[in-house]
Amino acid sequence: MDTLASSTPSTPLDAPIPLRKLYLARFTFAAVWAALLATTAHDLGALSVTLLIVYPLVDMAAAVTDLRTAHAEGRAAAALYANVSISALATVGLALAAAADIPAVLRVWGAWAIASGILQLITGAVRRHLGGQWPMIISGTISTLAGASFIAQAGNDDVTLKNLAGYAFLGGVFFLISALRLNRPARRRT
Repeated sequence: MDTLASSTPSTPLDAPIPLRKLYLARFTFAAVWAALLATTAHDLGALSVTLLIVYPLVDMAAAVTDLRTAHAEGRAAAALYANVSISALATVGLALAAAADIPAVLRVWGAWAIASGILQLITGAVRRHLGGQWPMIISGTISTLAGASFIAQAGNDDVTLKNLAGYAFLGGVFFLISALRLNRPARRRT
């Protein structure tokens, strides 16, 4: 049997509850992270470098949590496993890029945003039956486009990390919307 063929969680009635909690936690983290990064966006100091490295680590932990608590299977699980790997690579890449300069950080972040955006789009599309996934699909699409924009911005003379803060906050808002929309299907099922 092709493991990518199945896309239904093993406990479809329980999946929205842990996803809702995870999405709310991701919104909160993204909002706080964005506010902190916005205060240090003009240079690569200790706080901004720490924030840059922590973000993909949290993304990786969230994907692992999603796999364990939402009982992801099939294509959703494959995309989440790929996201864990890509986020691990992004963590290393951002640590190395932060030792260079902001344009290097934007290039690595942009490549990561493209890859993780595509994976988020796939995961949301596969989980449409759970409800609340259109914000994830839209967010994945925006992430892909924003990643290309970050790479293009890296060629400018006066670049900062400020757009990364906006990107993270917007992504958090999409997690919040998705969490709120997951609530409705869960009520209908119970």
